[in-house]
Amino acid sequence: MSESKLPGGTFALAPGLNVTRMGYGAMQLAGPGVFGPPKDRDEAIAVLREVVESGITHIDTSDYYGPFVTNELIKEALHPYPASLHIVTKVGARRDAEGAWPEARKPDDLRQAVHENLDHLGLDALDVVNLRLGGFAGAEAASLAEPFEALVELQQQGLIRHIGLSTVNAEQIKEAQSIAPIVCVQNFFNVAHRIDDDLVDSLAAQDIAYVPYFPLGGFSPLQSVELASVATRLDTSPLAIALAWLLQRSPNVLLIPGTSSRAHLRDNIAGASLTLSDDDLVELDRIAA
Repeated sequence: MSESKLPGGTFALAPGLNVTRMGYGAMQLAGPGVFGPPKDRDEAIAVLREVVESGITHIDTSDYYGPFVTNELIKEALHPYPASLHIVTKVGARRDAEGAWPEARKPDDLRQAVHENLDHLGLDALDVVNLRLGGFAGAEAASLAEPFEALVELQQQGLIRHIGLSTVNAEQIKEAQSIAPIVCVQNFFNVAHRIDDDLVDSLAAQDIAYVPYFPLGGFSPLQSVELASVATRLDTSPLAIALAWLLQRSPNVLLIPGTSSRAHLRDNIAGASLTLSDDDLVELDRIAA
């Protein structure tokens, strides 16, 4: 599949940094609970190679997936990287021995995380680093100045090309932009969880990417009569509908669905290619209403 045939086309995160709107999230390549090695390492490597062969140019990852597992897999499968491939990573948390996700946002933590991501990915500079602030469910009210300024310093040193934010609110975005530009925001958003509707539109007006995670509800999959009804009518899966809805929601939305299966990867790409009618969209809007 060529890049031009991927659903949604491309989006310019920054000048010279064009990515396919259909991306890939590497989180599920790690073991259960995003902890430890993959169940099938050979399949994980094959998935990553098919991601690139399919024309996808945007891979989302983090060193705390595993920890270190997904980045090491990406390096093994794809290094040296094609010039068109852009890897986006996250910092701001770590993993403890029990698999929990304690925050790690002090400047020293972030400097260490950036250097570890560079090492495990085999890169001299990271295209985009997202600063994670909140938890999986959403933003937590707090100033981001100290950790954000630490990333800006690393950017000035040439270790980071661009900075993004993850699990943040509008006030935190404004605070970050008063310090330095951002190129993307990655938050929890889907057809049912639409607290960020206004934020998606605000970022679109600024040509800033919005990257939703958990397109079908996350660790507790969304159960919806309306979603199931539209999926049945179009003879597809609820996930396909959820992905297609996100792509049609706004031109600045980038998808990063994850999977550890090549078959599921193909299903995701095909599903996101669906075009939802006005009637479909009206029915899906009832979920959030």
